[in-house]
Amino acid sequence: MEELLSIYSLIFGLLIGSFLNVVIYRLPLKKDLTFTRSMCSNCGNTLKWYHNIPIFSFLFLRGKCGFCKSRISWRYPLVELMTGLISFWLFPNTLSAEMLGLYFFYFAIACVFICHFFIDLDHHLLLDHLNIYLLILILPYSFIHFHWSYWLAGGAFGFFIPLLVTWLFYKLRGQVGLGGGDIKLFGILGFLLGPTGIFFTIFLSCLLGAIVGITLIFFNKLTKDRPMAFGPSILAIASFQIFLSEYAFKLQTWFFN
Repeated sequence: MEELLSIYSLIFGLLIGSFLNVVIYRLPLKKDLTFTRSMCSNCGNTLKWYHNIPIFSFLFLRGKCGFCKSRISWRYPLVELMTGLISFWLFPNTLSAEMLGLYFFYFAIACVFICHFFIDLDHHLLLDHLNIYLLILILPYSFIHFHWSYWLAGGAFGFFIPLLVTWLFYKLRGQVGLGGGDIKLFGILGFLLGPTGIFFTIFLSCLLGAIVGITLIFFNKLTKDRPMAFGPSILAIASFQIFLSEYAFKLQTWFFN
C-alpha cells in the first residue's frame, strides 16, 4: 500500500510539474494561468490533451511541436521530472495527518523555489506573486512551531541586512546591488530559518554567486549587458538548508564554532 502511494506521489508531482511550466512561462508575461489552454509558442496552435502528458508527450513527440515541428525546450520535461522526484522523495514513509501536512508544506515550498529559479534565469525577476505565496506558507508555520523571537529576528535580519547592504552599495557606487525580490525573499526565508540560519543563507549565497559569476566571466558568459541572476544562488542555499537540514546544521555549527 505504501509503495503504491509513493508511486501516486510521483505521478502527482509530475502533474504539478506540468502546471509549474505554465506558471514559469505565463506569470512573468502576466498571462492567464487557469482558463487559457496550452498552445505552441511558435505556431500558436492549441495543444491536444495527449500533447500535455508529463514526460511522455515530450518523448513521444521527440521534443518537437505536434503541429509545426519546432523544438520544445528541454526545460519542460526537466521541470516535470524534478517536481515528480521531489514529491516522491518528500512523501512520508509513515502516513498520518501530521506527516502528510509536512509533506504538502515542504512540497509547496519546493514548487515555489522551482518557479522562482527558472523565472529569475529568464527574466531576472523574483516575482511578488510567488514571494507572497511563500510568505503565506512560511509565516503561519513559523508562528506555530517557533518562538516569536526566532521568526521575528530571522525575518528582520533577512530583510534589513540585505536592504542595508544594497543601500550602502547604491550610495557608494550609484548602482542597485540586490533587487527588491531578492531582499523580500531573504526576509521571508528568515521567518523559517531564524537569525543564524538566514545569516548563513546570505553569506553562502553571496559566496556561491561570486563563484558562479567568476566562472561565467571566465567563459565570457557574463557581461554588463548580460548580468547574472542572483536568485538561483539564494534558492540553492535555502534548498540545502530546508531540505537537507541535517547536513546544513552540521556545516552551520562548524562555521560558527
